Amino acid sequence: MKSETATRQGKRLEDTARIRRITWAGLLVNMALAGLKLLTGTLGASQAVIADALHSMSDLATDLLILLGVGFWSAPPDSCHPYGHDRLEALVTMCLGLLLGGTTCYLVYWALTTIGDVRSRHTSLVALWGPVLSIIAKEVLYRVTVTVGRKSGSSAVIANAWHHRSDALSSIPALIAVVCASINPSLEIIDNIGALVIASCILYVSLKIISPALMEITDHSAPESVIRQIRKTAMNVEGVENVHAIRTRRSGPGCLVDLHIIVAPDISVRAGHDISEAVKTALIEKCPGVIDALVHIEPG
Repeated sequence: MKSETATRQGKRLEDTARIRRITWAGLLVNMALAGLKLLTGTLGASQAVIADALHSMSDLATDLLILLGVGFWSAPPDSCHPYGHDRLEALVTMCLGLLLGGTTCYLVYWALTTIGDVRSRHTSLVALWGPVLSIIAKEVLYRVTVTVGRKSGSSAVIANAWHHRSDALSSIPALIAVVCASINPSLEIIDNIGALVIASCILYVSLKIISPALMEITDHSAPESVIRQIRKTAMNVEGVENVHAIRTRRSGPGCLVDLHIIVAPDISVRAGHDISEAVKTALIEKCPGVIDALVHIEPG
């Protein structure tokens, strides 16, 4: 069991290093893109591109949250947190989603209150450079980040990857708004509409991020397919006559399992203990996502 714990901790250290590298890369890219979109949006008089720049700035905040949080949630269990610190990752993920939601509210307010405003300058094509480069860079960053998130099983990193993709997607309506408004100044309301479309995209992503984190914090159980696999795996262990009272709850990248097994009533305490250990080992090795199991023995 000690070697198994050491292996798990070693993998966690590798995952942490990988997460830090990709997050630092994302932070640098976001800094560059936010500055570029703010500059081109201002020079090109495009509200949609400036709104897109604010979205990139919110990405900077999420990168910083992950860099600060990964050191805490990847720490090994201690006397105060015997189950580990994985729930901190869910809290960071919630913060990411709420931050996106706050950005959405600001963009909607800005777009609605400036409809019909007389502009001193009309939108020009110089504003195109920000969205074009953002679409390319953020889609590449999304693909690399989501790969790291899936390999490490990190919901916060996957959420950050979707934050990158939402930035890429939000640049598309900004691009369309710039083209339309620059071709025909009477269509400048499309710039406001583009900002509202961007806000709706961000809101959708924020809800998608918050939902699984909220389920983890509220001890939502694993899917029924996982519970069926847990039951089947436990029943296949020699000496187990039946399984019941299976309970699961999310914990970071995996889930914790509690279950009761029925064994023959006339076996020794040692034999019963060996069966329970065999069940625990089988669950961790054969059921994807199970990181620990508590097995209660009952006589048949």
